[in-house]
Amino acid sequence: MSTFPLKIVTPDGLIYDGDAERLIVRSTTGDLAIMARHINFVTPLGMGKATVIANGERREAACIGGMLSVVDGSVTLVPTTFEWSDKIDVDRAEASQQRAENILHNQNSTDTDIRLAEARLHRALVRKSVAGRK
Repeated sequence: MSTFPLKIVTPDGLIYDGDAERLIVRSTTGDLAIMARHINFVTPLGMGKATVIANGERREAACIGGMLSVVDGSVTLVPTTFEWSDKIDVDRAEASQQRAENILHNQNSTDTDIRLAEARLHRALVRKSVAGRK
C-alpha cells in the first residue's frame, strides 16, 4: 500500500513523524480518511478518535481540536490534544466525567459553567472510548 509523510505536532511537541498508509480523524464536519495522493486540503478538527495505520499496524488516539492539512502529499496534524490509547489515564478521565456531570446536574450552574462542563464531559467520553472503557 502507498504511504505518505505524516507529522503529528501538539503544543507539547512532536508526537509522530514518519510514513503512514492511512489517517482517520474527526473533523468538525465528520470523520475523514487521508490516504496517499490526497488532494491539498485543510480542515479544523473536532473531538474524536484518530487512527494512524503505518507499517500494517493500527494505532488509535484521542484527538481533540486543532487543524489538519495536506499539502503536496505531506500531511500535518496539529491537534490541541492527542493521546495514544495506551497512554490515556482512564481514572483521570472518569474523574473529569464525574465533575462535569455534577455541574450539569447542579441547578445553580451558570450557562458558562454548563457549556464548559459539556465540553469536559465530551472530552472525557472520547478518552474513555478510545482507551476501551465506557
